[in-house]
Amino acid sequence: MRILHTADWHVGKVLKGRNRLDEHDAVLADIVRAAGEEDVDLVLVAGDVFDTSAPNPDAQRLVMRTLLDLNRDGRRVVVEAGNHDNPRQLDVFRPVLGELGITVVGMPLRAEDGGTLTFTARTGEKVRLAILPFISHRTAISASEAITRTAAETNRDYADCIRAMVEALCVGFDKPGGVNLLMTHATLVGGQTGGGERDSQIFEYSLNAASFPSVLHYGALGHLHRRQSIAGPAPLHYSGSPLQVDFGESENTSVAVVVDVTEDTPAVVRDREILGGRRLRTVRTTFDELASMHFDEDEWLRVVIKEKPRAGLSEDVREIAPGALEVRIDPEFLSSVATTTTQRNTSRSPIDLFGDYLQAEGRGDLETLTKRFAELLDEIQHGTGV
Repeated sequence: MRILHTADWHVGKVLKGRNRLDEHDAVLADIVRAAGEEDVDLVLVAGDVFDTSAPNPDAQRLVMRTLLDLNRDGRRVVVEAGNHDNPRQLDVFRPVLGELGITVVGMPLRAEDGGTLTFTARTGEKVRLAILPFISHRTAISASEAITRTAAETNRDYADCIRAMVEALCVGFDKPGGVNLLMTHATLVGGQTGGGERDSQIFEYSLNAASFPSVLHYGALGHLHRRQSIAGPAPLHYSGSPLQVDFGESENTSVAVVVDVTEDTPAVVRDREILGGRRLRTVRTTFDELASMHFDEDEWLRVVIKEKPRAGLSEDVREIAPGALEVRIDPEFLSSVATTTTQRNTSRSPIDLFGDYLQAEGRGDLETLTKRFAELLDEIQHGTGV
């Protein structure tokens, strides 16, 4: 059988005030095209289909249309919730989409209630698929444990909880006569983050690859935006995001993973490029040098100017480079006073600003405090309380 694995669409994403729905439209159309041209039997969407827990109607319309398009020609489609999705909202769609052959899992389910699917692929193989959507640390660990135990202890407890859930969902996978698959949305130890502004929101709560059984033919992962495989007892792969979500991800490739597997053969994996998203690029230069540079129409820019700030500089930069979504002054050209003022007026993330505050106050343990702040911010902005 053949599988198409994708994740982390983040439909509804706004980058520095710029709506990217047109890019998502093109990207998702290319994923649908890939599913058809590759003639896949199963599509796995490993979480974060939306960028926010309250997606607008246009974002919902695009996702629903894409899922229906992927479901053509008898193809099975399975979608799970990620940390940016609203799991309860996804479960609202579950009964209707289920009638059409599209399986949606928002909240974690027992194996017998839909957490494990057993079906026959178009090619005749029997398939066993365990589905574990994103589970937050706050859900897995009680408030008393989080307060009374150390960070290392609570991380271990979190990993133990997820391991137990995986074991429960994979009961019977050691029996002969089937292709064993698992899909989840989580951070695995050793995984490389996408390099973007949300890295601080990929919390320290992580799983070891040993949590997954060796009888798996393939593990489809979501959450980390960089395409990569994780060494473990079974083939474990992140598909990455099919478009660069923020400027820190400019080196990430945009792909979907095509997987060929049978009951008796190991998974054969290859990447298929996904087109439609604009390239994100950071340019560090002087204003005079900027005027002589060439910029493609299909890229968004973050321009860091290496000279002192002046009135109207951002407007002048955008006249030369219309794709500049963000204009910054290189920090070495800012005095301490100007730095504070300028940073308040640029599109720096709340996490960056909080880090600046901690440094100014001379607080220790910056990394831990920043991660705690990022977790709280993510809960407020995206409702990640699975």
